[in-house]
Amino acid sequence: QVQLVESGGGLVQAGGSLRLSCAVSGKIFTINDMGWYRQAPGKQRELVAVITTAGITNYSDSVKGRFTISRDNAKKTVDLQMNSLNSEDTAVYYCNADLVIGSIVDGYRPYDYWGQGTQVTVSS
Repeated sequence: QVQLVESGGGLVQAGGSLRLSCAVSGKIFTINDMGWYRQAPGKQRELVAVITTAGITNYSDSVKGRFTISRDNAKKTVDLQMNSLNSEDTAVYYCNADLVIGSIVDGYRPYDYWGQGTQVTVSS
């Protein structure tokens, strides 16, 4: 069974740092883009950062210069280093991955997978 398992959320004071990690488990053929999204109370889920297989990154304007996304293709993981956190960063953070799953017999298909979410709370 394919899963995205997140870790690293928690409570931190404003100005502090946290590192989120997400690991893909289960049988997959390949991983394309990986990313982090977040959803604050009463708001829609929004993109935080995305990284391609080649390591090309894209960030939302609100986190540029403070957050860094990275991935390890061999370990099938994606991390989000968050620095200079402020109260507006408080949200549930979700890992996302575009996976290709299948076999030669059954064929390969793309799937969009999400982690269960991890809470990040920044106290002022």
